[in-house]
Order: sequence, then structure tokens, then C-alpha cells
Amino acid sequence: MKLSIKHIGLTLLGLFLMAGSAFAQFDRDLQYFTNPDQRGLNQFEAPFHTDVEFDGVNVRVGGANTLQFQGLSHDNDANGLSDLESNFNLATSNLDLDVGLGDGLRMHLRTYLTSQHHTETYVKSGYMQVDRLDFIQEGLLSGLMDKVRIKVGHMELNYGDNHFRRTDNAFAIHNPFVGNYIMDSFSTEVAGEVYYYDSGLMAMFGLSNGKLNQSVTDYAGSGIKTHATVYGKLAYDKTFGEGLRFRLSGSILNVSNSPSIYLYSGDRSGSRYYSVMDDGFRSGRFAPAFTPGYGQPPAAGEMTAFMLNPFVKFGGFEFYGVFENTTGNIKGNDSRTFNQYGAEGLYRFGANEDFYLGLRYNLVDGEMTSGDIQIDRFNIGGGWFLTKNVMAKLEYVTQSYDGDGYSGTKYAGGQFDGVMLEAVISF
Repeated sequence: MKLSIKHIGLTLLGLFLMAGSAFAQFDRDLQYFTNPDQRGLNQFEAPFHTDVEFDGVNVRVGGANTLQFQGLSHDNDANGLSDLESNFNLATSNLDLDVGLGDGLRMHLRTYLTSQHHTETYVKSGYMQVDRLDFIQEGLLSGLMDKVRIKVGHMELNYGDNHFRRTDNAFAIHNPFVGNYIMDSFSTEVAGEVYYYDSGLMAMFGLSNGKLNQSVTDYAGSGIKTHATVYGKLAYDKTFGEGLRFRLSGSILNVSNSPSIYLYSGDRSGSRYYSVMDDGFRSGRFAPAFTPGYGQPPAAGEMTAFMLNPFVKFGGFEFYGVFENTTGNIKGNDSRTFNQYGAEGLYRFGANEDFYLGLRYNLVDGEMTSGDIQIDRFNIGGGWFLTKNVMAKLEYVTQSYDGDGYSGTKYAGGQFDGVMLEAVISF
């Protein structure tokens, strides 16, 4: 949703006028809400239990601002890439509205104020989350709602756990590194999700309309109707004693006969590594990430994706893992399969774990129509929470491309490496 300068000005004026009352309410926590600061680290889905009592409509105005200093270089066999210099990237900003509307009823709305790919302001997503039905009638179906949650809206699909640790435009405080995973599973679609919780177990079923950009017509006059996306997740999350936490989740998503599949191309904000391995196509929206490209209009495509994520935290040590498999095709062509592997090891230390050191390895391999490909990335770095809302990250990153499938493309012999420094504010 595009907004004019006039609209932005009126919005900011309204926020300034509201600031006194809104900021005065920051000590009023929201129910069933993940804090967008250091307190929200490793929470994954929003907490299902809360000690917060509802005492009237609570409007929380929040946001995020992020800026990187980039010192990267890249090259390939064709030498057709732009020259990079060490300098600052375009700063990115988010505006969040989170509103407690009733006992167990919460709304979330996120707006991208600035982003790399779309420099204009637009609404990213919003949803309604229902954890109790007391706003209708006190105690209504309380036995059921002790175990059930409902989410509905134009929202981020809860496929896999990577999207809880990724950078969402300016919201980067829960990502221990600067970049997201190479095969970045993230999409915002009109969807509904139903959750069931019981003694550390969670089951979720979701259904979306399969469209990133909403429309009631077929895709670009192709005559092909968009089909629903079906997805689900199972997770076990348990803390043992005082020092050990273990979580294991498995997710599956299926799309059939759709003219465009957005799971790996749904991020409209742009890459975290600016202008790297980019020859100008789509202004850095994808590079250096990778999308399988199963759905390409006007041809219909289909895809099934599976992700497994283990997470272990013992004292200050933290491990997060990724195994992902995706198989699909453009209708009438042979199926293609890609695998993604990832592993993060972190050590958090300090009185409140305000400091951390860590490394991440990420690998994607598979077979394109032109042949096999492989992408490797390695990150090593650390961070410092100056306050619970302000942090700084420093990392070294290197990524390389290999395989016959890249012959004759800008990725043949491609690689980049260098240092990134990122400052994050989130509240």
C-alpha cells in the first residue's frame, strides 16, 4: 500500500501527538506478545501463556531502525559486476502498531517506512490473534481456548523457524547475524492458522490464498487461477531444570497449480548485502539469496517444502539447526529438488547475556534445468546489546557459487566476502 509524502507527514504528526500517552503505556505489557527487543530472543511463536491482565484497550506504538556499514567485495568469471566501495547502506525503518483490543484479542500491523528494494512506505502485513474468547463473553469456551490459538490476516506464514531469527527489513534485533538464510523462506499472504498446545507440544494447521499481491482476477490475464497454499507445523519445546532448553520443530508446505510461488521470493524489502552479485535485476531484491523459481507466470507450478529445526540452549551456549528440502516444477517439466543445510553456534555471556560470539554455516545445493548448483556461506561474528533495545553486530561473511548450472551466468565463478557492521534499534 503506497503512501504519499502528505500521508506520511500526517501519520508522523499524529504519532507525535500520541507520543505522550503511547510511551506512557510502554510499561503496560500486552497479552500473548513477543517483545521486539532483547527479551524476545528465542521465543519463536508468541507465548501461549500470560500473566498480563487486560485492563482496557492498550495501543503500543513501536518500530525499528537499522543501518549497516558494508565492506564487501565480489567477483566472477565474467567480470560484469559493479565495483563496490566500503560505505554505509540505505538505512531501513519499520513502524509497528500492536493493540490489545480485548481480553485475549490482539492486533499487529507492520509498515515498512524505508527499505532497499521498495523505497516508498507501504504496509508489510497485519493480523488478528485470538487466545481467549472472554471479549465476547467471560469464560466462553474456556476449556477449548486453554489449548487453542487462532491467527488470521494478511500475514507472515509460520512455515519453519527461520523466519523467527531472520531480519524483517529494519527488525534485526533477533537475528544474530546480518544476513538471512540463502534460501529465505518468507512470504506474506492472506491466511488463517489454528494452533493446539499441550504440555510442551504444539500443532499448527494453516491455509493461505497463495497470493503476495492481493487481487480478485487471474494472474496477468493468464487464465490460471491461484490455488490455496496448505501448510502445518509440529513442535516440541521444553525446559529441563534451570539450564537446558530443547526445541524441535518440523514444518511442511504444499502449493499446487499456481502461476507464482512466493515462499522463497516473498521478501519485498531487499537483500541485507547491498548490490552484491547484482547486475541490476530487481534492484537487489534477491541477490545474493536463492529462489528455486518453480512458479513462473503464465505457466503454473507446484511445490512441496519441508523444514526441520532443532534448537538447544544450555547456559550461555546456543545451537540452532536447519534442514530443508523443497521439490517442485513448472507444470509440464521434470521436478527439481533443492536442499538447504544450516548450523549456528553461539555463546552468550555477560551479566544479562548482553554479549555474544558465534558462527553460522549455510549450504544450498540442487539441480536447476541447466545443471547442478551449490552455494556456500560462512559467517563469523558477534554482538553487543548496549540496552535491551539497542545492539551492534560485527561479522565477517564469505559466500561462493559452484556447479555446471551456473555456466554462462553472472554466478559462474562467483564469490563475495568482507566485513559488515550493523547498528539496530528496536522497541
